[in-house]
Amino acid sequence: MPSEQVLQEKIKEVDELTDLLRRYRIIGVANLQKVRAAQLQEFKKNLADKVFMRVLKNTLMRLAIENCKERPDLKKLEEHLEGSNVYMFTDLNPFRLALILERGKVRTTAKSGDIAAFDVVVPAGNTGQPPGPIISQLNAVGLPTRIESGSVWINKDTLVVKKGEAINERLASILSKLGIKPVESGLALTVVFDEGLIVNQKQLKLDLDGTRRDIENAYAESFALSLSISYPTEENMVALVQIAHRESCALSIGAAIPTKETIGDLIRKAHAEMLSLSSRVPTSEGKAASTEKS
Repeated sequence: MPSEQVLQEKIKEVDELTDLLRRYRIIGVANLQKVRAAQLQEFKKNLADKVFMRVLKNTLMRLAIENCKERPDLKKLEEHLEGSNVYMFTDLNPFRLALILERGKVRTTAKSGDIAAFDVVVPAGNTGQPPGPIISQLNAVGLPTRIESGSVWINKDTLVVKKGEAINERLASILSKLGIKPVESGLALTVVFDEGLIVNQKQLKLDLDGTRRDIENAYAESFALSLSISYPTEENMVALVQIAHRESCALSIGAAIPTKETIGDLIRKAHAEMLSLSSRVPTSEGKAASTEKS
């Protein structure tokens, strides 16, 4: 009887999953490794109106995919169903979903074998630890120390592990004692199914700063190009009028055509040319002196 009840519950769950696969355009898969239960509940709460989250066994998801005959392309997702996962059903843009999850990550203390989320630099200063075994422990991970005012101090800022490197047990213990949290904990999409398209974790990572710079550079270059070919747009019209005004003024001055705007410049130009010419024409006194010498 109990086994029959379990079977019925599993059948019901598969039916519910099949309905979710039919209703939502996007199916995301996130690995639950190193994700705390409290964090998962917080994500569910914050995204309740946008994303339906459910922790499932991969076997049940495979059965639901088989059951969803109207979406045969879902089979592409099967090869990515490994490990312990939380499944996300949504109509959000997958890149937007990935960013939301990324921003929800928190830093936490490290355990042996964890991967550093960033370059970990232990700053110089007072550790707050009394002299004792801590000195040899700090020295063992490459931290130079001294004793001052009854406490152990670190002499200089020291890089102890680089981003992407594994943290060993000894270093994890030291970082924990110093209150340094070098590991990021949270949900990260490993794969997303988007109406027949599989988007992997690497493709979901967006360089927002780099993209912003690219857009700014493209805008600056297109603006410069539109000015160089005198192509009028709403954005460059003022600049084009200013350029045209400068060039027309320069042309009228070069051609000695007086206008209300250029008359002052023409008089100044004529005056300067007159002074230049007069400096090269000998005066009467100069002529007389030249005659006497002859």
